[in-house]
Amino acid sequence: MRKLIITNNSFVYEKYNEKVELVDLNGYTYLQVLEYTRDKIHQGHKLLTHPLSGSVKPNETPFKSIVISKEQLDLDFEGLCIIEDSIASTKKFLENRPTPRCGEKIANDFRLIDLSLTENAINKMNGL
Repeated sequence: MRKLIITNNSFVYEKYNEKVELVDLNGYTYLQVLEYTRDKIHQGHKLLTHPLSGSVKPNETPFKSIVISKEQLDLDFEGLCIIEDSIASTKKFLENRPTPRCGEKIANDFRLIDLSLTENAINKMNGL
């Protein structure tokens, strides 16, 4: 199954833009990345990585990368439930404490964490 990466992380984009199709959502928020992914799942794409992977809470980092199938298949009901629950959890976290603004050094640390999570997930799927 071919893969599509949805990301607002420039590190992920730089590493994978020539290896796999990407949707570059630079400037989008974490929540907007989840909502974009949900819309793709409604179109028949299969969710391949969990939207809330890692130990960083959704209101602690502005960066998120999610892998879905490139092909449109039947509706992925399980993936749809996961993404909807992830959106609800993210909204709950953001209501309690919005994502703080951070300097470039800290932002790069969060980019690196997201890149590492994405790399690990792709490696577990036997690559691209």
